[in-house]
Amino acid sequence: MNSDSYQDMLNEVQAFHDKHQFSENGGEEMTYRISLMAEELGEISSCVTKGKSKEELAEECADLFILLMGTAIAADFDLNQSFWDKMKKLEQRKSRMVDGRIRVSEFRGVKEQ
Repeated sequence: MNSDSYQDMLNEVQAFHDKHQFSENGGEEMTYRISLMAEELGEISSCVTKGKSKEELAEECADLFILLMGTAIAADFDLNQSFWDKMKKLEQRKSRMVDGRIRVSEFRGVKEQ
């Protein structure tokens, strides 16, 4: 199924977890999930640093997105709502150039320049 609906994507990830019995076999344990996400970030980095195709990069990013959605399932939080809540916070932040690149952050403990 190809759908742009977040709920449809979440349902697909839930079905994948159910099919492979993630909750019964350690697949939803948080430390394990963090290590999988770190592994995917490494694969994304490899795509960028080794000049791999945008299709390969997209696949690795999709892997990370699926892991993030699965983490929301495992930890029982609403990633969709968390996204919108965080965007609302980010929209209120100022941007700043840091080492020649744009950065949007709270800049805690950093004096205005």
